[in-house]
Amino acid sequence: MRRKTLLILLYLCALAFSVLKTLRFPNDWSEAHWMLDYRFGFIKRGLAGEIFGWFFKKNEFNILLLSGGILFLLYTLIFGIAVRETLKRENSVYGIMFFVTFFLSQYIIFSAHLIGYLDHVVFLMTILSIFMIKQKKIFWASVIAAISIFIHEISFFLLLPVSCFALIMNNVENFSKKPVLSVYIIKKLALFLLLPVVAVFSISAYQEISGESYFLTLFNYLKEISFITDKTADSVSSAYTKSFSYYFKEESGHFIQRLLISKATFLYGIPLVFSLWMIFKEFGLKNNIRVFLLLAVIALIPLLLHAVAYDTYRIWSFPFMILFLGFWILSSVSAPRDQEGYKNASTRETVFFMVSFLLITLVPNVLFDGQTERFTIMTRLIMIMPVLMMLYFLKKAPILKG
Repeated sequence: MRRKTLLILLYLCALAFSVLKTLRFPNDWSEAHWMLDYRFGFIKRGLAGEIFGWFFKKNEFNILLLSGGILFLLYTLIFGIAVRETLKRENSVYGIMFFVTFFLSQYIIFSAHLIGYLDHVVFLMTILSIFMIKQKKIFWASVIAAISIFIHEISFFLLLPVSCFALIMNNVENFSKKPVLSVYIIKKLALFLLLPVVAVFSISAYQEISGESYFLTLFNYLKEISFITDKTADSVSSAYTKSFSYYFKEESGHFIQRLLISKATFLYGIPLVFSLWMIFKEFGLKNNIRVFLLLAVIALIPLLLHAVAYDTYRIWSFPFMILFLGFWILSSVSAPRDQEGYKNASTRETVFFMVSFLLITLVPNVLFDGQTERFTIMTRLIMIMPVLMMLYFLKKAPILKG
């Protein structure tokens, strides 16, 4: 079997395993988001539902079709990026272990479980923003970022930092040199950040001044929808109308515990550190530690959401996607080494990989709505065996350029 075919099967198998564990229909929380729009005036997060209503009748079936289409497009893009970047870098063992970890990671698991959430749209917009930056179309990247803020303010923590990283890396003359925020790069960053930052402050000010005045209007609208429960109508209406300062006051006291001493800190932290190490090794960042530290900080920025939100496990999944995008960005500005430049993983790195691999495949995740993952431990052991076998055969197969 050709190495390229084996590689595609490996990534498909890992992706399918993660998705099948938790994939479900959109829950009423995500459905409620698509039902909301600007019919009662401006509200945060209303843009996605407004655009949806331009093209489709708002009902449960169309929300399912839209949610499935968005998730399929997201998976298609990240799968294509992973295969292309792996082949481009001559099947580097570090790149392969990185992408296998990503496809088995909690991000893929939660993206399938939380189908219909606006997070998926935000990451699609992030990929588009980075693509525009790669094409030197900074203004259009800024427009995309601003639109994403109106879709969901979480874009401030997900889209903006990694897009800024892309902008910096794509404007460094020589990747081997340490990136310096030159006047030229600062001007580019200012151009990019102008529109989304204005959007963030505008929405924040609006929420502080008059956001809560819409609570009863939204609640009464949502509870009349047959597939939205009264409990969800209440929680979604609160999420759309409570100010950011209110959530910070309510949740910030739990920030340290959620970040440093939670179950997720261990279960997610080890695979995240491993993923960072793979990037460090793949791109030879020992000689460019500033790039490594910058990416590490950007990957951890989503964890600041612990100070304003209580869905701990969902938040911990975001850094995996940020690191995936970081790998893509670095690969675009770093020339692949020749075949002799790649070495097999050391024994310690192999052990590190196996520990991460077992954590993300065998330990059940805490899911939403009281649900549990589908497969027993024995079933999981059987299902991950093909992944391990393909990794072994990839190591033995001759390297063929894509």
